[in-house]
Amino acid sequence: MAAEGRTELAPVAGKARIDVLDILRGLAILGIFFMNIPFQGQTVLADLGKPQIIGWTALDRSSWSFVQVALEGTQRGVLEILFGCGLMVLAARAMQPDGPVAVADLYVRRTLWLLGFGLLDLFVVLWTGDILHIYALAALFLFPFRLLGPRLLLGLGSLFALVMMATAVPTYLERSALVAAMPAIEKKVAAHQPLTKEEQARQQDWRKLLERRAGGGEQVKQIREMEKKGYSGSWVAYAGMSIGFYLTFMLPQLGMSVAEAFSMMLIGIALWKWQVVQGGRSTRFYLLLMLGCYLPGLLARAIGVQEILSPTPVPHSGWITEEPARILVSIGHVALVNLVVRSRVGQAVLSPFKAAGRTAFSLYFLQQIIGIYLLFAPWGLGLWGKLSWSGLYGVALAVLAFELVVANLWLRVFAMGPMEWAWRSLAYIRRQPFRRGRGAALEPTLATA
Repeated sequence: MAAEGRTELAPVAGKARIDVLDILRGLAILGIFFMNIPFQGQTVLADLGKPQIIGWTALDRSSWSFVQVALEGTQRGVLEILFGCGLMVLAARAMQPDGPVAVADLYVRRTLWLLGFGLLDLFVVLWTGDILHIYALAALFLFPFRLLGPRLLLGLGSLFALVMMATAVPTYLERSALVAAMPAIEKKVAAHQPLTKEEQARQQDWRKLLERRAGGGEQVKQIREMEKKGYSGSWVAYAGMSIGFYLTFMLPQLGMSVAEAFSMMLIGIALWKWQVVQGGRSTRFYLLLMLGCYLPGLLARAIGVQEILSPTPVPHSGWITEEPARILVSIGHVALVNLVVRSRVGQAVLSPFKAAGRTAFSLYFLQQIIGIYLLFAPWGLGLWGKLSWSGLYGVALAVLAFELVVANLWLRVFAMGPMEWAWRSLAYIRRQPFRRGRGAALEPTLATA
């Protein structure tokens, strides 16, 4: 506190940082590109239940399946957990009900600026899948929850998954009943026996499912038309496609996305209070936590992948298990990293990712610039629509290796990434030191990228 009773706020510096948070953030921000690159480099239809349409060699199938089981949704899950932890780092001086108002003021200001950067990413950089604005909207409601106990936070954070499970059960049961009824209906049709009205209705529903699976319906036609115009060559058409995709398909789901992020942030705060994320538990604890999360989570996701690849419209258990399995595997990743860094070899292997974690905001934007403008834009290398799954993931690996090298080299000279510098300068309403050796401090981001 300052002499006049005014709270002095500044970025967290030097040894106050927690390396495992930086490593987790670095791994997650790099790993999220595996989920983003298919939307940048191929037709959106490939991620709408039809992965085979862009190439399906053994390598394509295995790489796609691995990403779906081990990575899909979990990288943003880890970032959401870290966002909750970031709140606790920032609000350490406001943990009492009468804590400094300045901390809350800084937190809200940072969050509003984050929302602005998210809108920049959406409508200028043209990344349809931006997560910054989602995190910002979720974070606006997060601050008061810092005072709750970890069990209550975990319970509240689990509500979204429970609601998703409950709402998926009727759909699963309805599809199961339809699949079970079709053999008898087809047998009666083959024997030229009359069908009841209920059987006729089910037969019609089945035909619609098969037709939609084969042709995709109006949504597929709309997507193909938008992509055809978007990749015609001009920037205006390209921007129109990207923004159109967001307004048509992403914006209607914004409420669900914000609720998901907010719930996971609450779980992140709970895990922080239990000393889980920052490495405060025993090796045995992390081993048991990892196994306890990975075994059911990865199994449920593996079953879901097989259901997606089924040639017939079978009921998907993934409709029910998707969100709880995502949460479990995300926490499993946190446990695994904390387990690995306990050994010298593990520290040596993961140490380079600290730099990626400290420049995560900048690396996130760099991924969009490389993917959207250099690799897949009609005026760039023009690789859109030309790579299969293994090709896309190979390019992603190359980009991520490049970013990892850039991050480590960058931090030899600068205290933070350029986007981090801009965000913090705006949030603190004063220019932050940029180069090393000039009093620059390193602040853990709120895992926003």
